[in-house]
Amino acid sequence: MKAEIQDYNDSLSETDKAICDTLASTICTELSDATSKIWHAHPVWFLNENPIVGYSKQKKGIRLMFWSGADFEEKELNVLGEKFKDASIFYKDVSEIKVETVALWLQKARHIQWDYKNIVKRKGRLERL
Repeated sequence: MKAEIQDYNDSLSETDKAICDTLASTICTELSDATSKIWHAHPVWFLNENPIVGYSKQKKGIRLMFWSGADFEEKELNVLGEKFKDASIFYKDVSEIKVETVALWLQKARHIQWDYKNIVKRKGRLERL
């Protein structure tokens, strides 16, 4: 895990840090070829410069978001974006994370992608990759 992402995780409460460390470890394992960075103040992983998955601290807990998750057809990813194709789940405790399920979602994230990298060039219009 990149130092800047570890710093982000370390800045959180013990409970939130445990959640983020588990998520980051799972993401790094499943998407070992992805690049990662702090993007818009949160950890995000990219494949070919296209954002795939990230997490952030919010009032409801730690939000795990998949940029193209609305097309995964996964009932647990039930927080859907209003404008784009994202879908999310919130975690309040590390015990809620099913690592095998997150790994499955990450596999889907590799194969089901919308082109966010070129969204500005396309004036807000998304295309499926």
